[in-house]
Amino acid sequence: MAKTIHSMIRVLDEDRSVAFYETAFGLSVADRLDFPDFTLVYMSNSESGFELELTLNKDRTAPYDLGDGYGHLAVSVDDLDAEHARFEAAGLAPRKLVEFAPAGKLVGRFFFVADPDGYQIEVLERSGRFQ
Repeated sequence: MAKTIHSMIRVLDEDRSVAFYETAFGLSVADRLDFPDFTLVYMSNSESGFELELTLNKDRTAPYDLGDGYGHLAVSVDDLDAEHARFEAAGLAPRKLVEFAPAGKLVGRFFFVADPDGYQIEVLERSGRFQ
């Protein structure tokens, strides 16, 4: 059986990205592997064994084109309203809170936030299948 262990995104500025993920999601640097042409920074927290791998290509100066294929990462939190308020207070510019309830049945509550490179992250309230 396969086990998901990390997801990789390409970022331009290590300090800016690490600060965002620390502030937004309580992730900290678990490991950092430096190579001549690129650096890999693995971030995680005690909530999960899953890691976010930040890849920094050392010769890159232009923002990445995220294209139309990338969707989003998702995280779950216990208190969505409190997290949204915390993101606002931290200047992270979360988008509006959404209650997704097609046909009147609540499927999930969430908001989105973009990281410094434009990657979208969905912050879901823990309930139902979103644990």
